[in-house]
Amino acid sequence: MARIAKRLAGPLQLAASTATLYTVPAVTKTIVRHIHIANPTGGAVTVTMGIGADGATTRIFDAYSIASGAVLDHFCYYVLEAAELLKGHASAATSLVATIDGDEIVLG
Repeated sequence: MARIAKRLAGPLQLAASTATLYTVPAVTKTIVRHIHIANPTGGAVTVTMGIGADGATTRIFDAYSIASGAVLDHFCYYVLEAAELLKGHASAATSLVATIDGDEIVLG
């Protein structure tokens, strides 16, 4: 099994509607280790992010407010299986910038 540390997504601006940020490749497990979200705008903006279909039971962040000029650094250990999705959006389009890092483990 090859374990590859990599940037899984970003830096990218989050849209105002839920979008896929990362999809786990076939024959792979992914460990999300760090989610970094910056708010360079002049006002507070909320972020919603989750694993799989967007819903209250799948969210990592549920309308979590990030102040103007602030940064959210979320160190974590989320294991995603092949074909699982990491999705997210902001309350205001192009206001938040996200970067997601982790490890891909190729199983084949």
